[in-house]
Amino acid sequence: MPEPHATRRQFLVVASAAALLAVPWPTLAMPDAMKAAIRDVVKGAVVRVGKVKFDVPPLVENGNTVPVTVSVTSPMTDADHVVSIHIFNEKNPQPNVGNFYVGPRAGRGQVATRIRLADTQTLTAIAKLSDGSFWSATADVVVTLAACTEEAS
Repeated sequence: MPEPHATRRQFLVVASAAALLAVPWPTLAMPDAMKAAIRDVVKGAVVRVGKVKFDVPPLVENGNTVPVTVSVTSPMTDADHVVSIHIFNEKNPQPNVGNFYVGPRAGRGQVATRIRLADTQTLTAIAKLSDGSFWSATADVVVTLAACTEEAS
């Protein structure tokens, strides 16, 4: 019959899981600069997860040119369309990578670009819709050769 007491390993697994559940998810992956940049864009509005699709390779060899596509589910009509799409990163010198402004005449709520990444990190895309709501998605990217690094002379 097994011992009624939990092993140290079982205790640590349960304690770690409880700690992760106790902390709101967005605070786990966002340094202060990224949080501040997102606050500047959303102005205190609630940001919900969904409607945004982040297409970025999960592993990139060179951080100098990383392809990124952000798509937002929207009918793109005068009454219901994407107003803007913003891309943020947590470790580059500038956390707000790009701001793209679109409207119903764009035909679809999608932007594609290439960005530089200083290191392995989490990216966040936030879309503002015409009803004033904000929607988001995140993507983790592993960078094997970093970009945006400054060497001291």
